[in-house]
Amino acid sequence: MQKKLLIVDDEKIILNSLQFELQQDGYDVTVASSGEEGLAYIRGNFYDLLLTDLVMEGMSGLELLQAAKEIDPDLSVVILTGYGEVSSAIEALRLGADDYLLKPCDFRELLLRISSCLEQQELTKKIKIYESILPICDECQRVRDDEELQNGTKGEWLEMDRFISKKTGLGISHGYCPECFQKTMEEIEQVKKGMK
Repeated sequence: MQKKLLIVDDEKIILNSLQFELQQDGYDVTVASSGEEGLAYIRGNFYDLLLTDLVMEGMSGLELLQAAKEIDPDLSVVILTGYGEVSSAIEALRLGADDYLLKPCDFRELLLRISSCLEQQELTKKIKIYESILPICDECQRVRDDEELQNGTKGEWLEMDRFISKKTGLGISHGYCPECFQKTMEEIEQVKKGMK
């Protein structure tokens, strides 16, 4: 599905150039020449990513970032900034921007940053979906048991086999999938050869 981008910049040359290049790269691009116009678009439409200049007449990029995140917290935001505005770009990151680039920027670098932000956005969406179904820790693979809890408290983290056993009342027998069995047998053979 084509990703929807909103570009906000008060410099018409930059706006038109970015629109053309990003459309050539397969994005559905909308442009706005002010923060106020960009915010109106965000209020009435869905966008995957906002690419905005930091310093503009009227509503600044920081103000647009804050207002956009209130409307859609999942919106990815990339800030374009001039050399002297790096401290403001860092403030933008604190306010929820995903990345920033110095102007003038290399278009290939911009494409990379946009792609990276959109990939991260997809991963975040997947995690939220999985957590709404069954909260599983990516690191230790334990499951949070929230079933019997009320008033918004979080449940106990259990190992997967304990969680399944608790839910089904059945004991879990451990075994090997064919690949793991083969790998284990090869490791055992290596150990035996080393002992001779």
